[in-house]
Amino acid sequence: MNSRERVLRAINHEPTDRAPIDFGGTRQSGIAASTYHQLKQQLGIDTPTRVYDVYQMLAEIEQPLLDRFGADVVGLNRPAVAFGIRNEAWKPWTLLDGTPVEVPGGFQPETQLGGDLLLRDANGNAIARMPQGGFYFDRLDKYPGAAHADPETLDLPLLSTEECDHLHAQAEAYRQNTDRAIIAAMGPPYELFFGLGTGDFQAWMLTLATEPDYVHALNERLCEAWLENLRRFTEAVGDRVDILQFNDDLGTQESPFLSTAMFCRLIMPYYQRGLDWVHRHTRMKVFMHNDGAIFDLIPTLIEMGVDILNPVQTSARSMDSFKL
Repeated sequence: MNSRERVLRAINHEPTDRAPIDFGGTRQSGIAASTYHQLKQQLGIDTPTRVYDVYQMLAEIEQPLLDRFGADVVGLNRPAVAFGIRNEAWKPWTLLDGTPVEVPGGFQPETQLGGDLLLRDANGNAIARMPQGGFYFDRLDKYPGAAHADPETLDLPLLSTEECDHLHAQAEAYRQNTDRAIIAAMGPPYELFFGLGTGDFQAWMLTLATEPDYVHALNERLCEAWLENLRRFTEAVGDRVDILQFNDDLGTQESPFLSTAMFCRLIMPYYQRGLDWVHRHTRMKVFMHNDGAIFDLIPTLIEMGVDILNPVQTSARSMDSFKL
């Protein structure tokens, strides 16, 4: 069977000729650019290593590597993957560990005293920092929950015509030129739990526990924007995409961040609304990235409409492979 058949049969709990392999199909199953570069050196491949996700410093996986490791999945990405920086006008750059790479032309971090790298937005505000000796950026900007933004005045990002045209063309090219399953990220504008606290997670946790009406109002607005983006995305790609991905982080190493009851009350209804739309209007399976000790939440995620869980983090408490 080909890769697409193998992936879809596995998701449907049907026999396959082997286990499907995802090698860099998503930003959550990717490989650090420095490690990828070393891998290519071992294999005698001397092409430039491109960093397509400058947030996590992830490598763009090339065709020879996909073939070499039997990858069954390929990722469909927007023109700008991280920090609004478009993946174009590639230029040489050197990672902090000395690895030579190529980065997008719009990636222009400032080197601070001590060697830290700082990224600023168009208004000059610091939005992310990579410490000297680090491997990826930490976000500094406050997302709506931590900033206690007014839901009614939120300017939420919607897919543009240009982005939809790009996604359509790329999805068509993949469909015509590969038999790999296509996966695309299309979650809410911000993760409904963890992402809303970026920049000040403690403040967001206090808001979550003490202001349920505000949380509902915020998630309502985010869900409306998500549904509109899902409609635009589906119109652009048609039935070419096999798997839809979204992300949230609900677990620490020891336990979930919040109780199942709180998740079901404040967050689940909005995710479920979006996933119900996906299952009603498309053939796409739903992939959720959600790491940590989330054993107790898994039945709820299934009820919510999640088909694929990433990762299965067996190093976290209660995530015993036998129990799972």
